[in-house]
Amino acid sequence: MTTDFDMEQMRRDIATMIYVDPDEIGDDDNLMDLGLDSMRAMNLLLLWQERGNVLPFSELAASPTLINWWGVAERTIGATADRRNP
Repeated sequence: MTTDFDMEQMRRDIATMIYVDPDEIGDDDNLMDLGLDSMRAMNLLLLWQERGNVLPFSELAASPTLINWWGVAERTIGATADRRNP
């Protein structure tokens, strides 16, 4: 995981994608209800991948809240880092 990728950066990226202030996104808000569609979600995944953070779309789509997405990020990116640094 890149050092500058945290839940608040994720919140800011999502907010930018759906044209809202980051403060308008609560941890448990359904991101789809806030205007995030599948194309924007894919664009977010590509952005995060370019930054070195590869996340599985299927897991994010299954539970579209910031807190759940951050849990997926911690699990996924942490597991990748563990495999790289045994």
